[in-house]
Amino acid sequence: MGPGDVCLIQTIAILYLSSAAAPLLAQNPAVEPPATGPRAPVITDTEFNGAIPSLDDAPLESIEAWQADQENRAADGSVAQRTGQNPADPAISTVQDNDAVKLLPDPPVTDLQLDDPLPPIENFDTEPPPEPTQAAEREVGAVRYILRMDGLDAAATAELAKDADGIAVEAAAWNDVRSRFYDLSSLKEKGGRADSRAEIGQRARADRQLLLDILNGQGFFDADVQVKIETSATQGGPVNVVLTVLPGRRYYLGQIAFAAPAVQPADLISGYFAPKTGEAIVADVILAAEAKLSVQLPQNGYPFANVGQRDILLDSGTGMGDYTLPVDPGARSYFGQLRTEGTATFDASHVAILRRFKTGDLYDSRKVDDLRAALIATGLLSTVSVEAVPGEGVAPDGTPYADLRVRQEAAPPRSLAASAGYGTGQGFRAEGSWTHRNLFPPEGALRVAALLGTKEQAASIAFDRANAGRRDRNIEISLSALHSNFDAFEAYTGRLAMTMALVSTPIWQKKFTWSMGAEILGTSEDAFELARGARDRRVYYVGALPVQVGFDRSNDLLDPVRGYRVNLRVSPEASLGTGKQIYARAILDGSYYYPVQDNIVVAARARVGTIAGISRDNLAPSRRFYGGGGGSVRGFGYQRLGPLDPKYDPIGGRSVNEIALEGRYRFGNFGVVGFVDAGQAYESSIPKFDDWRVGVGIGGRFYTNFGPIRLDLATPLNRRPGDSRFSVYVSIGQAF
Repeated sequence: MGPGDVCLIQTIAILYLSSAAAPLLAQNPAVEPPATGPRAPVITDTEFNGAIPSLDDAPLESIEAWQADQENRAADGSVAQRTGQNPADPAISTVQDNDAVKLLPDPPVTDLQLDDPLPPIENFDTEPPPEPTQAAEREVGAVRYILRMDGLDAAATAELAKDADGIAVEAAAWNDVRSRFYDLSSLKEKGGRADSRAEIGQRARADRQLLLDILNGQGFFDADVQVKIETSATQGGPVNVVLTVLPGRRYYLGQIAFAAPAVQPADLISGYFAPKTGEAIVADVILAAEAKLSVQLPQNGYPFANVGQRDILLDSGTGMGDYTLPVDPGARSYFGQLRTEGTATFDASHVAILRRFKTGDLYDSRKVDDLRAALIATGLLSTVSVEAVPGEGVAPDGTPYADLRVRQEAAPPRSLAASAGYGTGQGFRAEGSWTHRNLFPPEGALRVAALLGTKEQAASIAFDRANAGRRDRNIEISLSALHSNFDAFEAYTGRLAMTMALVSTPIWQKKFTWSMGAEILGTSEDAFELARGARDRRVYYVGALPVQVGFDRSNDLLDPVRGYRVNLRVSPEASLGTGKQIYARAILDGSYYYPVQDNIVVAARARVGTIAGISRDNLAPSRRFYGGGGGSVRGFGYQRLGPLDPKYDPIGGRSVNEIALEGRYRFGNFGVVGFVDAGQAYESSIPKFDDWRVGVGIGGRFYTNFGPIRLDLATPLNRRPGDSRFSVYVSIGQAF
């Protein structure tokens, strides 16, 4: 036991005597000590010695043991709690050594704002708040306020007077500060109402910091903002919240330096950095320039480039800031090998078919992004990533390779699809299909489809190889059976076809597309013969070699608003039904789209077709030209345009011409379309461009992420017997 322990014991003893003496004096407060002579002892020596703890050499208990003992004592309760006595009762004149010390709990937290730092003295609101009425206290948002910002107009005027050449620049800066602040202001957002003046002050402090950040972002690093909250002069009037801007001077870029090794070309870094010496230090401009460097370096052969943290050294004397940016470009690299990881749906050889670069080409991150999109477009991967990693070896010129690591996880290969539509003359149509997209890897799909409609029923099975030997080249072999029952003819048709095509996809809309193929079909068809004046059923066997080319300069595959398209289809065919006859079918389509405004588009379409080398009666009715319907001349039923038989049923022709004009207005996800269509089919092989039939109408559009859903209502202006007064068309996609 050391000297400090003895002092502690003496202190305890003194406190003990003081607490023991208090109740004794309280019992007889009139007793006063004698004026002279020695004082009588308050307690005897025996009582004093008994109260002092033993001073033996036993070691003190540990802090942990003492804390545990105190917690146990507190759990058991004090003497007053156990006995039910009042601690202030004079009868309790002593405290037993086995009574627990009652620890006081922490005071409750009543106001979290007490923990906030005090605002600067110049921003302190010295006006006492008005006494709220009981009604105002009960009303939510009872305190109204008006926000005012001072100083910007005066600062702008000073800048204009100082430098006439910078008038437009400085005015734009202040306008940008003001507009950004009002867009993000907490005071502005709340509409001029708060529950209390304290809440107004809290919003004002947040807006002060916001305004400082915006000013700093415009190069005013010495700026300050003062806040003042003024009570209204009228009883119950709104509080005025005034933010006074003290912008200080604006800083401009001085020397611009890049801490980077030499790159190829030499101005690759500096050339893509837009800010120049003498321009204002604007945060958005600086950040955009740095982001552009991060993009341009990987696009120009540096896959491992890293842009570091900028340093701007401000000189308050000159108002200039020297800018330094560390850039680590990494190694300039060529494309190396492809590596695949994960649940591999495609091996490296098939991934190589999808890429638009070769090993040894200069690295370009845009081509890497394109490869990633191509892998996603297959629909066979749930997740995929493509990243550059250092490769092995170097090119003959000493440039290292950057390999591409492709991580892929397979997606479910099977899918179901369905669609439905309605058209006057065609009736209702519902189509469904089941597809296994990778039954024959890689990308060998098997598709089974069915069509059910009031006028058509069909079933088909097809094998489709996507990206066959090269990207976006598809090969399809199909077998189908079809029953059609229209006013023009009734047919039972079997068809075997093979097609190879370079196609557009929703991700890559190609400017130039083509397809070629072969088909053979046998069809039994019932049609009207003018020579006999009666309907007759005949069997036709047809072989064809269709070829199609397209040129597309529109901006969107499903919903174009600008550009144009041209498509030509030529099909040499041989008919074996009534002796061997060789003929050719050709159709030329064109469309044009012009945006009058952002939400108004004018669209136009024209079509002309011809069949040469065969008479109409020897031509299978299903191979003839007809006009009318949702994809032709709206207002007239499907196949209703062209020559008619005595019962006013269409019999088809060997030529056709059509034009259409639409005005499309879109608002949000909805749209309205007004249209005029015109056209005619002719018995001759050369279109006559006369006797046109015209239909007008209006349509509605509902725009979705897979294209617009359209509903068109049309009426013919020059009806013939058998034509409906109104026609309705429902389908997916624009009419053209």
